[in-house]
Amino acid sequence: MVMPSEVTPAPAPKPPKQARTPGPDVPRIVPRRHVGRWLTAVVALLLFAMVLNSVVRNDAFQWSVVGRYFTSAAVLDGLLLSLWLTAVVMVLGFLLGTVLAVMRLSANPVLRTMSWGFVWIFRSTPLLVQLLFWFNIGALYPTLGLGLPFGPQFLTVETVNLLGPTLTAVIGLTLHESAYAAEVVRGGILSVDSGQTEAAQALGLSRRRTLRRIVVPQAMRSIVPTAGNMLIGTLKGTSIVSVLAVHDLLYSVQLIYNQTYQVIPLLMVATLWYIAVTTVLSTGQFYVERYYARGNSRALPPTPLQRLRGRPRALRRRLSAATAADARPAIGGGR
Repeated sequence: MVMPSEVTPAPAPKPPKQARTPGPDVPRIVPRRHVGRWLTAVVALLLFAMVLNSVVRNDAFQWSVVGRYFTSAAVLDGLLLSLWLTAVVMVLGFLLGTVLAVMRLSANPVLRTMSWGFVWIFRSTPLLVQLLFWFNIGALYPTLGLGLPFGPQFLTVETVNLLGPTLTAVIGLTLHESAYAAEVVRGGILSVDSGQTEAAQALGLSRRRTLRRIVVPQAMRSIVPTAGNMLIGTLKGTSIVSVLAVHDLLYSVQLIYNQTYQVIPLLMVATLWYIAVTTVLSTGQFYVERYYARGNSRALPPTPLQRLRGRPRALRRRLSAATAADARPAIGGGR
């Protein structure tokens, strides 16, 4: 039992600290002057203005012709075919590339060798050579048949009637894309820490479920940036199918300027469309990367809209800080 004399009195509360008012002898903090940064920015803006002026005021570009053909039916049809070709090639290429990557990481030596050989052949051959090879495949195989190996064939079809220019372009681009996609997916899978797989095995998860639910979602952080670059490269690479007379964007533009002899403005039409579509794809790539970075970083990178909203706030804070810094000597001197 505690006696009254043994009770320790509670400590008295400390008085709140008063804010110290800076006196006139307090030095003022002056921010560092970034002279080199401003000079570099001014020179870069001057060069950009010179280039922009030379492009806008050059009559050889014939901007009126560019505006007339920019939304013409032939150009839009070619653009739609280029977009369709890009989407089909990317989907099929990454599906086949994922299978090849899993085969490459398999414990089966036959599957590993076949996957390595496929990637080796299609990465070693130029894309134009592959397209021309598939376009002339009828010289090697005039007919294709379905039947028993070394036995009778139940269905035969002529290769010329089966493989048209568009289908040839899809096959050639898909096989070329899948070789690179296989290495991208394999690199993404190898980037995941082996401890994740060991933990999944300790929990009793199967190899397929571990790959689908644990490894692949984490590997997407490494796969998405490279896949985005491949998507943009495939969009621009579809212009090479014009050698097969496929009516993509570039071939449609070529058909027009072969009739009108207005080469430069029609090439500018194709260039502006490629720039517009590439900008949209780059924006989508940014948001996909931001989505898969949720578990990797504490704070997600700001979106372009958030950056635009934050710049006026940052400017107001700088102005407020500068105003307060200018007012400090006068307040300190008055007291």
